[in-house]
Amino acid sequence: MLLLVAGGMLALAAAALALWRAFERVEVVGASMEPALAPGDRLLVIRGAPLRPGDVIALADPRRPERIIVKRIAGRHGPHLTVLGDNLDASTDSRHFGPIDHRAVHGRVVYRYAPDSRRGRVASVPPASC
Repeated sequence: MLLLVAGGMLALAAAALALWRAFERVEVVGASMEPALAPGDRLLVIRGAPLRPGDVIALADPRRPERIIVKRIAGRHGPHLTVLGDNLDASTDSRHFGPIDHRAVHGRVVYRYAPDSRRGRVASVPPASC
């Protein structure tokens, strides 16, 4: 019986670790994604999710790979993605640094968990609107 309980706890711990690794949290800095996302918004990012034009993603900044930025996918060209900020006047994006390799993507933004007043799902937009 004790072995069964220990095995169950180990399986639960392994599942929790796998789930924890599937997600990342990021904070929006700057106005490049307004009005959809505002500075200070805290986002949940799911790793390995399918990516489509219109999705909001977190990615390594091509100019400073240690920095994570948030942009919307405007187009897909093989292994490369064109990304744009929603607020083009305040965004540094593929218009400045070119298409990004899909390997730079940390994941798709799926949920804003803070601030409480803005909590909710982060929606994709139809590709024609990108």
